[in-house]
Amino acid sequence: MKIRSGIVGFIAVIQAVLFLTHLLLYETWTFSYTGGAAGALWLKVTLGVLSVSFLAASLLAFRYTSPVLRVFYRGAAIWLGLLSFLFLATASSWIVFGITSLAGLNSNFHLIVKAFFAAAILTGLYGVFNASWTRITRITVRLANLPEAWRGRKAALISDVHLGHVRNGSFLRRMVAKILKEEPDAIFIAGDLYDGTAIDARQAAAPLSKLTAPHGVYFVAGNHEQFGDDTKYLSAVEAAGVRVLSNEKVEADGLQIIGVPYRHATHDAHFASILEGVGVDRERASILLTHAPDHPEVAEAAGVSLQLSGHTHVGQFIPWSWMARRIYRQFVYGLSRIGKMQVFTSSGAGTWGPPLRLGSNPEIVLLQFE
Repeated sequence: MKIRSGIVGFIAVIQAVLFLTHLLLYETWTFSYTGGAAGALWLKVTLGVLSVSFLAASLLAFRYTSPVLRVFYRGAAIWLGLLSFLFLATASSWIVFGITSLAGLNSNFHLIVKAFFAAAILTGLYGVFNASWTRITRITVRLANLPEAWRGRKAALISDVHLGHVRNGSFLRRMVAKILKEEPDAIFIAGDLYDGTAIDARQAAAPLSKLTAPHGVYFVAGNHEQFGDDTKYLSAVEAAGVRVLSNEKVEADGLQIIGVPYRHATHDAHFASILEGVGVDRERASILLTHAPDHPEVAEAAGVSLQLSGHTHVGQFIPWSWMARRIYRQFVYGLSRIGKMQVFTSSGAGTWGPPLRLGSNPEIVLLQFE
């Protein structure tokens, strides 16, 4: 009962924030609006409907799936992304208006708003395009005690595909084709293959059956697989022929590959206990596959050579990218180091929530070992 009331309260807070944000847009646009009462009424009704669209689409998406719902969810998600830019445009409009007023300049507030709102919408639409353009990121990683056989070999890393109401099996098929074209020696999927919304998990994961590499294809669960019972997701991935790693170590031609799912890597002591249990050989190179770069100091202390993660999305776009960088600091994206261990955090291939990216690119990572 307490959990249910807490969820209801959270939903109410989110809806209140969305409503107030839309109200602010309306008041800003109509502050010096000269388009007439009919235009203002139309705008009020439109913004009122939009204010409840994403929450309504999200609640439906967690229980149902259909072509109509996918279109509704995608539209509502895009609008939520545009809303972030429009909110920043609103704040900028009032700042400019305030500065010009204090300076004694005669400014046209509605013209200022139009300019900022147009820039916000164009920026958001570019973000939608950018989020659909997956790049190949190539990086060289030098590991101590790397087995001779692995020198010059390549591994592909993909994370945060978020199959659901925005992206589905056709998107995954394109990712699989891009990966296979690079002919990697091993392939790592670092969690959040699914979005956690209603979906036919097996059908969505079916393209993974085409994904092959000489030294294996490996998957660890992310937080979106583990919102609840992750059985259906893990079973679907295994049915597609991918090795699911759960608190275990495998050997691939002398290279240690360790997988710890998100749920078991969130608390320092438990994470350390698992890594101790799998028996990392400090004298040989090792790769840890875990969804989030939350506790790299724990993996470094266990003797891991390289940690591969995703999860951050680099915030996808401002202002969330600022928050992501503040939370994850040097580990928010790219190759970094802590002690003797290196960490590579991918920005991910898909998106969560608004299918927009600005200041970050969706990617497949190709790691070449030296």
